[in-house]
Amino acid sequence: MALAEAVDVSRNRPVLALAMGDPAGISAELTAKILSLPELKQAAHFVVIGDRRILEEGSAVADVVLDLDYRKADDFSVEPAARPVFVDLEHLDPADVIRGEATLAGGTFATENFRFALLLANEGRVDGVCFTPFNKKAMRFAYPNYDDEIRFVSDVLSFKGRMREFNVLDRIWNARVTSHIPLSAVSAHINEDAILAEIELTETCLRLAGIDTPRIAVAGLNPHAGDGGSFGMEEIEIIEPAVARAKAKGHAVEGPFPADTVFLRAVKEGFHAVLTMYHDQGQIAMKMMGFDKGVTMMGGLPFPLCTPAHGTAYDIAGRGIADVGASREAVLLAARMAARQGTLKGVA
Repeated sequence: MALAEAVDVSRNRPVLALAMGDPAGISAELTAKILSLPELKQAAHFVVIGDRRILEEGSAVADVVLDLDYRKADDFSVEPAARPVFVDLEHLDPADVIRGEATLAGGTFATENFRFALLLANEGRVDGVCFTPFNKKAMRFAYPNYDDEIRFVSDVLSFKGRMREFNVLDRIWNARVTSHIPLSAVSAHINEDAILAEIELTETCLRLAGIDTPRIAVAGLNPHAGDGGSFGMEEIEIIEPAVARAKAKGHAVEGPFPADTVFLRAVKEGFHAVLTMYHDQGQIAMKMMGFDKGVTMMGGLPFPLCTPAHGTAYDIAGRGIADVGASREAVLLAARMAARQGTLKGVA
């Protein structure tokens, strides 16, 4: 990827790459709406990655007029007071988009935009990355070896460290020890070191988000957190010792608490994050609390990577009714974390 100039880093606001997602859903509409919001333009400078023709269709659907600086992939720079830059990859004819359907063309479009944005961040040309929703099925059409974006990110960046997905909603963060594995395999993947590592990564991400004294609640694995060993021993043998180790290292962490009440406790008692043992323990609670405003953040990378927690919404594509709320929160979180990233480098 040849770029004429690096993004100017002598500015007060961070520069965020904004990658357009699946063109068959609401991603183009959301991209246009993001770029039209004054508070987001005040929070960050944007380098938008996609195809101008697709964005123009999204702008028409969103009924917004955008003032952008359109550039080719090998010729762009960002100045502190510049308009948002749009990097036109010219790689998808709108006539090839089948609205409301996962396709190879849509998956290729979204993942190539995402790849370009990731490389910009990896080269230090932007401070963070946001992307509007893409469809995992369409992604697999384009890249059959990838089940989700996590492995894709790792491979594009040649990243060997610990990267985890966080869900953020109304100041409550959800981290998890295991993610996309069968429920039958969860217990075998839970150990003290894994729990401690997730606690430490969660604290680092919370600090980057502006929470200087983060408190973390840890969920149990079994019903009633094992009820003293009556319903399983993982709490006694694994989770409690991990929490004790975290406390000994100075982390403000408590638990394990029963999974069916841990989110209620977190809200009532002012915890900033809940660490769950497996995927649906947290996802069900977070989505019940307000899926339309949720943000997914990939933690552990050298830069913030955020996206709205909802999907491509094929069923409302082209109708102009997509709610930009979650995308707005994703941009604000990425901007906040990017602005603090340099001051907290080296925090474990």
